[in-house]
Amino acid sequence: MPEGCDHDCSSCGANCSSRTAGFKKDPHPMSDIKKVIAVVSGKGGVGKSMVCGLLAAATQEKGLVTAIMDADITGPSIPRMFGCYDRPTGDENGILPVISKEGIQIMSMNVLLEDESEPVIWRGSLISGTVLQFWTDVIWTGVDVMYIDMPPGTGDVPLTVFQSLPIDGIIVVTTPQDLVGMIVQKAVNMAEMMNIPVLGLVENMSYVQCPDCGAKIPVFGESHAEEFAAEYGIPAVAKLPISQDLTRRADRGAIGVTFGYLDDFLSDVLSQIPDPAPKAKN
Repeated sequence: MPEGCDHDCSSCGANCSSRTAGFKKDPHPMSDIKKVIAVVSGKGGVGKSMVCGLLAAATQEKGLVTAIMDADITGPSIPRMFGCYDRPTGDENGILPVISKEGIQIMSMNVLLEDESEPVIWRGSLISGTVLQFWTDVIWTGVDVMYIDMPPGTGDVPLTVFQSLPIDGIIVVTTPQDLVGMIVQKAVNMAEMMNIPVLGLVENMSYVQCPDCGAKIPVFGESHAEEFAAEYGIPAVAKLPISQDLTRRADRGAIGVTFGYLDDFLSDVLSQIPDPAPKAKN
């Protein structure tokens, strides 16, 4: 037990023997979610939400029922990427997520606001509680893979999600700069402390491809993706280019066009997660 322990596991990242065994939160009783993957970054501005959207679109395209829980409460962007502007519906049983035109189930703070530009000025405990409600109060139907778009850093929401939800693994998003190595290490170390496997590393903005000769130009410096992956034992690596077409599609709500960038990476990631045990029949 850490020195000064107040026995409140909800605000503690220590991996000690005193941690409450039943701390995980059950999803809504009518939900069916097989695999849960968190998409994380140690800092903002690396394109984490873009990567999350691309992964979800690629997963849905493979014929798997896909969902995104947008846990970035104060900076939500997932609904706009998929052109989702409808409000969630529901009844006495619970809340139903919005459905993108690709069939992806989405829950985000932005679909709950009257005006998507309205700021969410909340303290950490209220933000974390809202994320938990997205898990416990929303009815997720027949989901094969759920992605959780995490806020950057290692604060309240990542701690709450890692402790309270059955995360099968994380995908770390980074960029080529040398400084980002330290940021990757923070995210990886947090996952290790919480006993959550790191399934893959995506290096975003890795290069620009010349439209004439096809050469890959490392605008932000040489890639360190393979180096980081080898150092931290991360099994899958992908590199995404800087793409005006991709940016325009995200701005227009058409991120569902997958471009094939993450197909092999996605197969490698999903192969690391064992299929859930079949539920016992009553």
